[in-house]
Amino acid sequence: MVLRQAGAAVLGYDAGVTDERPIGLFDSGIGGVAVLSEIRRLLPDESLVYFADAANFPYGPKAEDEIKRLAAAATDVLLERGVKLIVVACNTASTMALASLRSRYDVPFVGMVPAVKPASSLSRNGLVGILATEGTVQTSVLADLIRDFANGAVVNTTAAPGLAELVEAGAQDAAIAPVLVGFLDPLIEAGSDVVVLGCTHYFFLRHLIEKSLPAGTQVVDAAEPVARRVRQVLEESGLSASGIGAAGVEYITSGDRPQLLSCLRRWREAGYAIP
Repeated sequence: MVLRQAGAAVLGYDAGVTDERPIGLFDSGIGGVAVLSEIRRLLPDESLVYFADAANFPYGPKAEDEIKRLAAAATDVLLERGVKLIVVACNTASTMALASLRSRYDVPFVGMVPAVKPASSLSRNGLVGILATEGTVQTSVLADLIRDFANGAVVNTTAAPGLAELVEAGAQDAAIAPVLVGFLDPLIEAGSDVVVLGCTHYFFLRHLIEKSLPAGTQVVDAAEPVARRVRQVLEESGLSASGIGAAGVEYITSGDRPQLLSCLRRWREAGYAIP
């Protein structure tokens, strides 16, 4: 077995090469943990480093130039931890900053965008709804995704300002439910039979979202497809871990660490499989 060294070429790798460096992920808060959990489930031998940029939460309302700056700073934090691949576990940061990150850094990136293509394939009536942050809804990237991958479906988008903040703050279901209904009503009125969760924070509201939608409406998020894409990139690039040593998970934050750990504990106690 050969261990890949930092900076080693990716193309033409030996099938026996492995890489024990961790995978890095970042989001503005707790939301990207949904993606981390899927990666952990699919790739249990991979060590993970999660950076919650809580000092700059939320990303959703921020301008594109600011998001690019914050995404680069988050990337620098993860590279200091020696990561081999970075998951931009935030729809807003992916739609606004992924291209600039790829052009600036010599490390593989996996981003996440609203799951327009799978949602359009699942829709029976050709009506799809997307619930996302203001930043994601306004980007040309989302418009391009709808144009290229809606496959004839009519896609309605709804921005949900403040919803991610309620999740981050640990608000109770009773406080979130009426706010959520107000955001979902336009998608329901439009007849959407598939609703896409366009923000990682909304993963933690899935139970409420499903209860608020008409029976038979399907809810789609991108956490599992992103995890599969991570596996694919690792395998194609010769970056997979050997599975010999223990695979750890490290959480770091630009904000208050006790608050982050408390938030993780709260979601674990609520039944979410968070490592």
